[in-house]
Amino acid sequence: MTLQAIEDFISKQKTAFIGSMDAEGFPNIKAMFAPRRIEAGGIYYFSTNKSSLRTGQYLENPKASVYFYQRGRFKYTGIMLVGTMEVLEDHDSKASIWQPGDTMYYPAGIDNPDYCVLKFTAVRGRYYQSLTKGDFTF
Repeated sequence: MTLQAIEDFISKQKTAFIGSMDAEGFPNIKAMFAPRRIEAGGIYYFSTNKSSLRTGQYLENPKASVYFYQRGRFKYTGIMLVGTMEVLEDHDSKASIWQPGDTMYYPAGIDNPDYCVLKFTAVRGRYYQSLTKGDFTF
């Protein structure tokens, strides 16, 4: 798969699985809504709560992974990315991915203190598609 094909595939997914490391060094995985914004070069922005377990883990250890997949009747595609996750709390970062329906979760709006952005920067990845697999870098 080319990097363009990988980015096109990721942009069509509805769910992402994000991985973090807990205090004992064990991996933790969580399903999330797909990234709100994607930038070229493997940069992905997610909306989440500052008080969440994962956010706390990223503040302690920014190493992270993100996995996307699509399962068909006869075809399976999976993309694993590894890199670092930053927790962004500034107004501009939060405003850049804010959606009108977010007030359901954050009634105080963009500046709600429990609203933050997770910025994932991938450095490399691995794909699997129809019995083929390979590694790639950004």
